[in-house]
Amino acid sequence: MRTEVITIRTGGEPTVVDITDEASRFVSGQGDGLLNVFVPHATAGIAVLETGAGSDDDLLTALDDLLPTDDRWRHRHGSPGHGRDHVMPAFVPPHATLPVLAGRIALGTWQSICLVDPNGDNPERQIRFSFLPG
Repeated sequence: MRTEVITIRTGGEPTVVDITDEASRFVSGQGDGLLNVFVPHATAGIAVLETGAGSDDDLLTALDDLLPTDDRWRHRHGSPGHGRDHVMPAFVPPHATLPVLAGRIALGTWQSICLVDPNGDNPERQIRFSFLPG
């Protein structure tokens, strides 16, 4: 298995960051196999979705609707409502596994691999790419 860790700066606001280019560079020339994308953080996730047409903002809005940043959360350190950030990976998991064919990720036309980070308390995230050859 081949693996590599990259660092993405997400800033201080909830965000969705397209990491498809970084993932594509990682598997380029690798042949057939599986790409696993993993974010080793308790308050971030990996999603495969369309970006640039509002879906990324819609995802953040849906997470806010589903998991409000209010005082209902028992987990209370960090910024107000931060407990919801620790629940979010149950809905947007911290990983995705994708097929790679001839060194290219087999994504659909409008699909992108995205880091979902609702936690403004941590401005940098690590992402581990792992490639398992077929």
